[in-house]
Amino acid sequence: MTETLHPVYLDCDTGIDDALALGHLLASPIAELVGVGTVHGNIDAAGAAENTLRLLNLAGRSGDNAVPVAVGAGKPLVGEFSGGAVAVHGDDGIGGVRASLPEADAAPDTEDTEDSVDLLVRLSHEYAGELQILAIGPLTNLAHALVRDPTLVDRIAGVTVMGGAALVPGNARPAAEANIWHDPEAAQATVAASWPVTLVPLDTTMEHTLDETYRRRLAEAASPYARACGEMLDVYLNFYETVVLGRRAAALHDPLAAAIMLGEVALLDAPRVHVEVDCTDGPSRGSTVCDLRSQRKAPGDVPGATVRVVLETAPGYVDLLTELLESL
Repeated sequence: MTETLHPVYLDCDTGIDDALALGHLLASPIAELVGVGTVHGNIDAAGAAENTLRLLNLAGRSGDNAVPVAVGAGKPLVGEFSGGAVAVHGDDGIGGVRASLPEADAAPDTEDTEDSVDLLVRLSHEYAGELQILAIGPLTNLAHALVRDPTLVDRIAGVTVMGGAALVPGNARPAAEANIWHDPEAAQATVAASWPVTLVPLDTTMEHTLDETYRRRLAEAASPYARACGEMLDVYLNFYETVVLGRRAAALHDPLAAAIMLGEVALLDAPRVHVEVDCTDGPSRGSTVCDLRSQRKAPGDVPGATVRVVLETAPGYVDLLTELLESL
């Protein structure tokens, strides 16, 4: 029996964990990656597109089998591009491996052809009622799309966002996770829209890590894509060891969001509640204010709420991810 494929539009700022998420989508037997839009974040939007195209080419997704890639917003709705996360992802966004990857045989679409919003709107018509959005960078592209075509929400099956921190500290600021903090106004527009949103915050992503044993396994795999991931993860683990965890392991933020979107990881605690993003200029700017007060009395969904906040998931995702990457 053939499994149902989920058409997916990926919106990303292709850094190291974005590359892992991209690999997960390409290898999953139930995902059909139909388009990628890039955004400022870990690296500039054009650099993210170049990384994406080279990784797609490495996975054999070029030529007649190509996935369309479009460049999106180069800066947030308010302010300017932050300059990227060089300390975390390296100068090129993917741990210094870009130069060693084969050059892409196609150029990304830009605002002069089809930008990321155009691509998303077009795909929403082609896959009306079925298209899943996986957003693993700042949400600027989605905010622009909601303005350009307010009917978009009616054609999207669901939006999964890697971002936020509900009950745990942030990572970009004390109360703010990086993807949300880089464009709080866009994040607020996204969670306030009437489409169903699944928020995958640091509460659960920090509980899924990949250590040196798995990194070495990927670096020695037969798959060129897996080997590239193993190489770039060296930089990622260095950062996490010296700055975040004190041990050689890194959180699987973006790929976990891909798995949750596809239903490949069980949700243990994920109530649908009201969420607002702090867009003020104070110390809590970019924080995701998740109204969990009702959970004390009756854990579960809040009537009328449109955002599912994933607080806890089943363990063991690193094994699934590693196997998928090895299969590419």
